[in-house]
Amino acid sequence: MISIDTDVVVIGGGQAGLAAGYYLRRAGHRYVILDDQPTPGGAWPHTWRSLRLFSPAEFAALPGWPMPPWPDGFPPACHVVDYFTAYEERYNLPIRRPVRVTGVHRDGQNLVVSAGEHTWRAQRVISATGTWQQPFWPIYPGAREFTGRQLHTVDYRQPSDFAGARVVVVGGGNSAAQLVAEISTAAATTWVTTRPPRFLADDVDGRVLFRVASERAAAIAAGLPDPGGPASLGDIVMVPEVREARARGVLHALPMFDRLTPDGIAWGNTVQHADIIVWATGFRPALTHLRPLRLRERDGHIAVSGTRALKEPRLYLLGYGDWTGPGSATILGVGRTARAAVAELDLGA
Repeated sequence: MISIDTDVVVIGGGQAGLAAGYYLRRAGHRYVILDDQPTPGGAWPHTWRSLRLFSPAEFAALPGWPMPPWPDGFPPACHVVDYFTAYEERYNLPIRRPVRVTGVHRDGQNLVVSAGEHTWRAQRVISATGTWQQPFWPIYPGAREFTGRQLHTVDYRQPSDFAGARVVVVGGGNSAAQLVAEISTAAATTWVTTRPPRFLADDVDGRVLFRVASERAAAIAAGLPDPGGPASLGDIVMVPEVREARARGVLHALPMFDRLTPDGIAWGNTVQHADIIVWATGFRPALTHLRPLRLRERDGHIAVSGTRALKEPRLYLLGYGDWTGPGSATILGVGRTARAAVAELDLGA
């Protein structure tokens, strides 16, 4: 067993981990970033091929260095991966990969991060593992009896994989709408949602959503009434692919089915055949490495003040969504919460 001492361990080398690394480097801390992926890019190398950002490149920058412009609309995932790769090199971030963290434990004044034959003893730990590795699969009657294929958003790559099939896409968010838009070009596609989908206005993109999230955070911090965040505007950004699907008339969503049958789905006595069901039902925070600390509340989250865990003040959570900072699950928004987290580390206390 090899044990290494450092000030801070960052778990996760995606956008949140890179933002944390930038501010840790600027503050002069000893730190290491542990990433379980073999190459840079976080979750972005694993998304479907056509996925694009919701904003222009200038509104998707990590701290310190803008994302290079993309000349043709909003940048694709491959452009994000190239940017993250160059960002690591530009700031010489101390990233070790692939390193899979299996647990974080208390040890006196320190936290111990375990990963195979290596352990890191640190005064502080920043967990920045995101959500992509924790897809959420809802439980519905008949799911085990369904004889077709069941996939999640993480499994989707391209519409041609579904050519000629009867496909059901489940979910009411951005991913579901984009998958319906694409898969419907190659297969008979049915969209089902638990509530009617809420489309944003055509001129609302990531820039507007980030501004609204910032205004909400400022209002709450000032003790003013909650004006509602991005969710108050709708759930689905009308990217070009979704607008094109709307023009084709394929964005009609049916209510959620009651159950799955061996060869399809059913609403009461109404049965529809299906070959493939794609569950675009979102993700949960990837926090299994924190189980030894026993910090989760009943809702599955860890209670925080800002980004600091209330039941373990040596631990910070970064980039998991609004519960760890407004817009912190976005490339641009995570920089603000990363800066606040590093400023609060209070090393040596």
